[in-house]
Amino acid sequence: MKQFSIRENHLFRKTYKQGRKKGAATLVVYVLRDKSAALLKKQNPLKEKLNRVGISASKKIGGAVQRNRAKRVVREAYRMIDNETGIKKGFLIVIVPREKCTVCSMPEVKEDLYYCLREMNMLKETEAESEPQRDGNDADDTKESAL
Repeated sequence: MKQFSIRENHLFRKTYKQGRKKGAATLVVYVLRDKSAALLKKQNPLKEKLNRVGISASKKIGGAVQRNRAKRVVREAYRMIDNETGIKKGFLIVIVPREKCTVCSMPEVKEDLYYCLREMNMLKETEAESEPQRDGNDADDTKESAL
């Protein structure tokens, strides 16, 4: 699915100021609930909520080549995490790569992004990760212990 990016400066500023923040070695993630998600849901052909993602690479990272590489790597890491585990929808997400992002490998950036999103409770829960719930029938347990 196509990602929708944050383009307006006021949304970046609002996310920095009001959003939750979590950092790692290669990047920092800011998350804020998107108040206009319902309007975007109506305009979306699939009729589902979307995340708007912004990647802000400053000149501290390096020249244009380094900044573009950092944004490409972060964008791909976000896409892979969204496809593999899923990310909760209806949020403004701003990702700020740090200087280390330009020299490290893709799996490192993906691991750091996964860590930040997990710590902010932004990943969708899957059945495999959640603990199996017991239905209260211990008949199977008693049969095994009797043998």
